[in-house]
Amino acid sequence: MAQQQKNGQEPDLNQLRKVRREKLAELQQNGKDPFVITKYDQTHHSQEIKDHFDELEGKQVSIAGRMMSKRVMGKASFCNVQDLQGNIQSYVARDSIGEENYKEFKKLDVGDVIGITGEVFRTKTGEMSVHASHVTLLSKSLQILPEKFHGLTNTDTRYRQRYVDLIMNPEVKDTFIKRSRIISAIRKYLDGQGFMEVETPMLVANAGGAAARPFETHFNALNEDLKLRISLELYLKRLIVGGLEKVYEIGRVFRNEGLDTRHNPEFTLMELYQAYTDYNGMMDLTENLYRHVAQEVLGTTKIVYNDIEMDLGKPFERITMVDAVKKYAGVDWNEVETLEQARELAKEHNIEFEERHKKGDILNLFFEEYVEEHLVQPTFVMDHPIEISPLTKKKPENPDYVERFEFFMNGWEMANAYSELNDPIDQRERFAQQDANAAAGDEEAEHTDEDFLNALEIGMPPTGGIGFGIDRMCMLLTNSAAIRDVLLFPTMKSIGGSDSKKTDKKEESEPAVKIDLSKVKVEPLFEDAVDFDTFSKSDFRVVKVEACEAVPKSKKLLKFTLNDGTDRKRTILSGIHEYYEPDELVGKTCVAITNLPPRKMMGIDSEGMLISAVYEYDGHEGLNLLMLDDSIPAGAKLY
Repeated sequence: MAQQQKNGQEPDLNQLRKVRREKLAELQQNGKDPFVITKYDQTHHSQEIKDHFDELEGKQVSIAGRMMSKRVMGKASFCNVQDLQGNIQSYVARDSIGEENYKEFKKLDVGDVIGITGEVFRTKTGEMSVHASHVTLLSKSLQILPEKFHGLTNTDTRYRQRYVDLIMNPEVKDTFIKRSRIISAIRKYLDGQGFMEVETPMLVANAGGAAARPFETHFNALNEDLKLRISLELYLKRLIVGGLEKVYEIGRVFRNEGLDTRHNPEFTLMELYQAYTDYNGMMDLTENLYRHVAQEVLGTTKIVYNDIEMDLGKPFERITMVDAVKKYAGVDWNEVETLEQARELAKEHNIEFEERHKKGDILNLFFEEYVEEHLVQPTFVMDHPIEISPLTKKKPENPDYVERFEFFMNGWEMANAYSELNDPIDQRERFAQQDANAAAGDEEAEHTDEDFLNALEIGMPPTGGIGFGIDRMCMLLTNSAAIRDVLLFPTMKSIGGSDSKKTDKKEESEPAVKIDLSKVKVEPLFEDAVDFDTFSKSDFRVVKVEACEAVPKSKKLLKFTLNDGTDRKRTILSGIHEYYEPDELVGKTCVAITNLPPRKMMGIDSEGMLISAVYEYDGHEGLNLLMLDDSIPAGAKLY
């Protein structure tokens, strides 16, 4: 039925588009082609007129924007014009604009870009408006604007067609205006503190400064493989060596990782470095910067995200990683003396670790498992283990730890800061260990950077440095649920792109791909009978995927937020990241068992199990998540 309705609508939309093109052709034939207009003298915006109505009433103004509605009532009509600041009504009367101009106005379509010259007045109903004396068509809209352009079913289209999203959803435009103001406020604060803004290379031979996989490319002119930067750090520290004592950069960095609500492969990072200070100085700077930006953009230091209030006006909590793990996991790392003890503790607490992990790595795994989710209010977590901090100064009194902090809000890492390592001999040893980690299979390990080591040998003063995730900051300050909501054009899977470069595992997971059934092996059927009463206790329900993200530090797990037909959201973790990226599952209709007891996975309660089909294909495991027709409602019971 739904498909029949859809098919019935398509010809209507095509006909409407055809009519618009015919209107354009008529305009062009009559010498009134709107696309030859090169400028329009706009004197005021909508909100400006409303804010200064008393002084503008009775005066001539010229406004320009997109016509969002039109009501034709014989000799007089109304339309609504939307511009950067909002929208305003215009009263268009034939006697005021002339018979010819009024005929042209009546042929205009919703979505057309128009200019209106007229007098500011208030209607009988009290609405501030513009009484038009002339209407000019500035650009003809040949597409049809949607009546509603929001909701879960349209998230993919909203991100792909952000230009329509900005037109139809005022709150989206407000988010990106705030984002611009946030970045301006950061610059204003740092410039006032004597920092110099600089720009460093994006194409690099050695992508260092962070634990992340880089994107790789090839430079034809030099016949050389290069990488897109994953960090701003190493070049900015070279500038500290060169005598620029306070530098910062706000720029895009690129990390070859998955997509979820907090990660996009290209994102905006701000890093700054200050000579003659340490990580304590970076903590003070972070507190002051966050307070300044919130006050400047929001007018308050209290922010609300997802109904939780966070107070930037109070002193930020400061706690060591060891004390945090002791507080939330009940494990005192000061009593852990050997790697074997650390491994035993990890096994006791069901924490997955790899053979290459050392004692400090396992401490960090405990922190991620037990602590991060509790760090809702602004918190500095200090003094990380040396194993996970290859560019940081050791603590003089305890060389197993370094002078580093991570800044947390809402359970998210918001910033990462060091007392920068300036000992070139120590740094070379740390790079050597990173090279060894890479050889052992760590794809996110650093690599030795000889030019950076040479800079350190020239001599770098004691320095404090920090990196801020601008996108997450924007998410918090605009109460945005996902990183894509604060990126104008987030990374999306191409529509109709070439399938030639898909990996084998992707081919196996795509339902549309034809497979040779002669190569498929399935697990033998169970021979033991299960009585009906036992089977019927499993509650199979239809669920809708409202959000999906990769579980941090897990290569297998995806975290699903599901609509199961009740008033609450259900969380289920599933080990299918090898077969699906999170973004391609949002909006899908699936099947889950909903009455299993919660099972803790990576510190998160998984409330049920999603149903997948697992089989062996040509010697490799294949998996397909069971998906249903979207017309089936959430909560429907399966029999």
